[in-house]
Amino acid sequence: MLSSCSTLGRDHRKYAVVEEHYNAVGASLCATLKHFLGPEWDEDLAADWTAASYQVVARIMVEAAEMSSEATPDWWDADVLSVERRTMDLTLLTIRPRRPYQFLPGQSVSMEIPRRPRLWRYFSPANAPRQDGSIDVHVQQIDGGQVSPALVRSLKVGDSVKLGAPVGDRLTRWDGDPRDLLMVAGGTGLAPLLAVLEQIDLEWQRSGTGPLVHLLHGVRMAWHLYDRPRLRALAQQRPWFDYTEVVSGDPSYPGTRGTVGTVAARQALYGRTAMVCGGPQMVAHTLEQLGTAGMRPTRSSTSTSITQLRRSTTPRRRYQVRRQRVTYNSHRQDSPAPWARGPRGPARAS
Repeated sequence: MLSSCSTLGRDHRKYAVVEEHYNAVGASLCATLKHFLGPEWDEDLAADWTAASYQVVARIMVEAAEMSSEATPDWWDADVLSVERRTMDLTLLTIRPRRPYQFLPGQSVSMEIPRRPRLWRYFSPANAPRQDGSIDVHVQQIDGGQVSPALVRSLKVGDSVKLGAPVGDRLTRWDGDPRDLLMVAGGTGLAPLLAVLEQIDLEWQRSGTGPLVHLLHGVRMAWHLYDRPRLRALAQQRPWFDYTEVVSGDPSYPGTRGTVGTVAARQALYGRTAMVCGGPQMVAHTLEQLGTAGMRPTRSSTSTSITQLRRSTTPRRRYQVRRQRVTYNSHRQDSPAPWARGPRGPARAS
């Protein structure tokens, strides 16, 4: 709880929350509980909630916010460098914070756009940190959403956005982890896995060693494979990397068909760590399939669509959910990675 409340307190700085606001929230919370609990609400319960529960949480959040304010801003202003419409409902952005912005591949970043003030949404950078500080963001339009339609259709080069502090560690990894990796992505859940993939490729270029990686990208229709050229090129250039496209909604598709979780469970799993990222239903189904195939998560994740599995120390095909770190295998250093490209040109629509 301490870690979660501290992260929440630091993150609330972007809303300009100050210590005095917590007293008002606490009073509102107790009034709400009193209203719905009726006669069950008494002085002892009120004291427990205010002193023993809410005040403890509020103090942790306030102290975390105050400590982080000494080292980082409340938010980071960032400029939009490019806007590329890959499909009718999917846009790839490149943004660059005006101040140094440190994040780990696999983390998430909250973003606010000018047309939707105070409506922050989380996205995962699709690249490892770069020297120029630029960040790629993949945005899928959600029908009826308050933010994504405006972001996909209206954001343009030269606009500015706000970024919150990076959060999350479920898809982060430490440098040099030698374990083989199975990546399973659904839709734009591909983005954080691309960041980890790029991080590992850079390690390969430096050290010339690492584990095998297999990435499966599951979509409903083939045209949703929005990063196909780059990933196919990487699979051709890197003998340590395999890439499988999985299409679930088109019976005429000539490649692998079915749900990506079912296909993932048919792969070689022993000795691999799995990273799963996508929508909640896709993640739940994939975890169920991997569990049936011998991977055993030891804790569930109901509040996030990102989960990881790691092999246990026993020789059986048993895996545990936990923070993950991985690396790659035999790398050709004579060919540049598909993502090692120069600055993007002007924005274009597909």
